[in-house]
Amino acid sequence: MQRRSATSSTRASRSSSRDDAVSMLMEDHKKVQKLFRDFEKAHDKEDDEACQQIAQLVCAELEVHATLEEELFYPAAREVLGQDEELIDEAEIEHQSAKDLIAQLRAMDAEDQKFAATFTVLAEYVKHHIKEEEREMFPKVKKAKLDVESLGQELQARKSELAQEMGLGERGPDGAEERPQRSRTRVAG
Repeated sequence: MQRRSATSSTRASRSSSRDDAVSMLMEDHKKVQKLFRDFEKAHDKEDDEACQQIAQLVCAELEVHATLEEELFYPAAREVLGQDEELIDEAEIEHQSAKDLIAQLRAMDAEDQKFAATFTVLAEYVKHHIKEEEREMFPKVKKAKLDVESLGQELQARKSELAQEMGLGERGPDGAEERPQRSRTRVAG
């Protein structure tokens, strides 16, 4: 019986830590980093069709992620970080640079001479952005006692809306489409 209890609490903590805002954003980071590697492999094989599909998916994933951060995460982080707001200012500028590159990619196709170079620059910008968020911003936000659990619920709801608007399914860390999670909330009655 002791063991069952421990397993249940381990499952509960795993679930809640995965659903908190910071963990969700880090999962998104892992997804796009895997897609960056997939693009490199497809580019090495000179598979333009795969490169095009991966780039389109990366653009959509980044657009959803940036929207989540800009609409929900950054405003909440600003409230708790006080003097460290400069981190958020830099992140927003990095987002704008990424959006500019995304717009350029969307206007190209994989056969364009600068397609792979543009994608590579986008990947480098995003990798830098991820490193700063994960090493600097996220630890400070957690230390500042932001309610990452309830913010995670807001992020998940908005992410589902955005994914539906963009015709995206929820994707796992491997980039494969996942089925929507069933609600864990029980309705009394």
